[in-house]
Amino acid sequence: MLEVGSHVKLQHFVTVKDLQNDQVKTLIERAIYFKNGGQIPHFTQPIYAVNMFFENSTRTHCSFEMAERKLGLRTIPFDPATSSVKKGETLYDTLLSLDAIGVNLAVIRHQKNEYYQELIKLNSTQKLDMGIVNAGDGSGQHPSQSLLDMMTIYEQFGTFEGLKVAIIGDLVNSRVARSNMQLLKKLGAQIFFAGPDYWYTNEFEKYGQHLAIDDLINEMDVVMLLRVQHERHEHETESNFSTVKYHEQYGLTIDRYQRMKEDAIIMHPGPINRDVELASELVEAPKSRFFKQMQNGVYMRMAMLETVILGRHLGGF
Repeated sequence: MLEVGSHVKLQHFVTVKDLQNDQVKTLIERAIYFKNGGQIPHFTQPIYAVNMFFENSTRTHCSFEMAERKLGLRTIPFDPATSSVKKGETLYDTLLSLDAIGVNLAVIRHQKNEYYQELIKLNSTQKLDMGIVNAGDGSGQHPSQSLLDMMTIYEQFGTFEGLKVAIIGDLVNSRVARSNMQLLKKLGAQIFFAGPDYWYTNEFEKYGQHLAIDDLINEMDVVMLLRVQHERHEHETESNFSTVKYHEQYGLTIDRYQRMKEDAIIMHPGPINRDVELASELVEAPKSRFFKQMQNGVYMRMAMLETVILGRHLGGF
């Protein structure tokens, strides 16, 4: 049987805002345990999960499905394009139907910020009995990406205290930026921001300074680049956007890469716009952790799913 004493246990996993430092470190340790071939928990009762992605995704969707399979969960196929959502059914009613047929966990990506608030409230009144795992909500939170990023940083440096981290790019539209700045500040890192002024707002000010990338690049331990999210931009912004100018002014060019500290690392949540956020040659460069992040994502999502399974006393626990 699984020893649950040192585990994080949550009813739902929807945001990093409320996580304590010891919980983050426990999740990282558990993910590393799985990565190193640690024993998979044996659930004595079947657990059914559904992945509901209302926004396009490759990495997060496939990573959650791989994590579920590694844990021995039984996944129920769901495609929004062929579901009753297209007929006007609400997310809540869809989940009620899935709950009725025995689904225990729903991993959801949705375009609405904090879509999960109402679902959690309805869970508390016993109208809906299902664990919610947030795979990304609008420009709000991306807890699994944030935690896999923390795992990747921890593997490199063994600490967060005093690390200098630059988050660069389309800040205002990025759930990754928000989740990471919240966790990194709690964990003791120094945060800096760079990118166009019009993608920076005063909500970021309490987390770190906004500086030019060339004023940061020499000193950073972690250079975290963000995808330019064209799908969230207004028409006027898009019509004036130049990939060449963006790369020259705000991207990680070969020259900037060569100025980075010897042990510094590059991170990116994906998908990458090559030669925009970073030069194409740098995607697989020695300092890049892009593919390591994806590898770590499977194990961190295993740890997150296990956390909700234990918190909801599923699988015989």
